[in-house]
Parts: sequence; structure tokens; C-alpha cells
Amino acid sequence: MENWVSSSKIEALVHDLHELRSKNMSHKSIIFSQFTTMLQLVEWRLRRAGSTTVMLDGSMTPAQRQASINHFMTDVNVECFLVSLKAGGVALNLTEASKVFIVDPWWNPAAEWQSADRCHRIGQARPCSITRLCIEDSVESRMVLLQEKKANMINSTINADESAMESLTPEDMQFLFRGT
Repeated sequence: MENWVSSSKIEALVHDLHELRSKNMSHKSIIFSQFTTMLQLVEWRLRRAGSTTVMLDGSMTPAQRQASINHFMTDVNVECFLVSLKAGGVALNLTEASKVFIVDPWWNPAAEWQSADRCHRIGQARPCSITRLCIEDSVESRMVLLQEKKANMINSTINADESAMESLTPEDMQFLFRGT
């Protein structure tokens, strides 16, 4: 790791977290990624910046998982909860945090919505905000566009909006991997 060079995305995250904590020392954040290796890189960089973190991923036993949750919720020194999108996207009530960062997009927008709602639960006393970190003009940005299209499909189904109903086409997939 000593030769590892951080990315602009991770540096933007470090900057945002520093700004949040400088305004309010009791502020806590949840950071979601679909990749545990990305969470490990974020953890390494945050610790180098002086932040205290705890992690939750799918490899943990139920006891380890609960210990991580308890540590985040009760230890005032823990600033960031690094959570695997699939392992922590549901069945968590993390009202100790009021800021969510999504480090990389997921194909299904509902998975991100579920994750973002971990801090926006009954008992939350502070306003919650969500930041999605996305590299412009990349596969990630094209995934976000497809997410928006899927969200429109979901909304059109729920709201019976015929004009908004669209489906993913082969051209959509081509756009995702080739760009414009």
C-alpha cells in the first residue's frame, strides 16, 4: 500500500468528510461500495487522514456484523461506517449517521435507494443527505444514465404513466460500454 496512489474520487470523499467533521465533530457518515476492495482502499486512505472507521461486509459472521454496527452506533470516535452495498443495503437502522456516500453505482437504482435509506429511518433527528461519487464520462456515468432510465420505468409502472414507459434496448447496452 505504500506505493499506492489515491484516486480523485477517494480524495473528493476525504475532502467532503473533512469538511463535514470540521463543521460538526459529532457528524457520522456511511460509505457504500459494491466492491469490498474499494472499501479497503477507502479505509486505508481515511485512516491515513486520521479518521476512525469500522467496516461491514458479506464475509462477516452475524456476531461480527452486530459488533461492527454496535461499534459505529455507540463509539463517538467512529466517524465512518464502510459498508458493502449488498451486505448492508437492507435491515439496518443507522440513525447515528446523517450523511451517505455511494462510491460506485449499482445496476439497480433500488439497491442504492435502499442503502441510502439506512440513516433515514424512524428515530433520525437530523436531516439526511446522499452523495453519489461518479467519474464523469465513464462507464459509471453511463450506468447512472441507465439507472435513471430504469427509475423512470419504475415510476411509470407505479404511476401508470404510459408516455414514460421505456425498456432497455441493445443500443442502451452498447452505449454503456462504448459511450456515445
